[in-house]
Amino acid sequence: MKIELLHVSRCPHVDAARALLSECLTELQLEVAVEDKEGEYPSHTILVNGVDVMGAPAFVAAACRLYVPTKPRLLVALRNM
Repeated sequence: MKIELLHVSRCPHVDAARALLSECLTELQLEVAVEDKEGEYPSHTILVNGVDVMGAPAFVAAACRLYVPTKPRLLVALRNM
């Protein structure tokens, strides 16, 4: 399983996304390294095996997303990969 957290510099929501991802991995007892990548991404984006957990198309322009994926949605993505 490959997990990536993509974000732009100083994204105000990336810390919440990191915390949620860590919580979900702990709950599922998954020991997976998370690649934390800063760059020109829709920020923040969590990819599980290359798939955006929010169902967004791959790599649109860099922008700040105003939401954090929900815990149920992230758990489903992690369980299904």
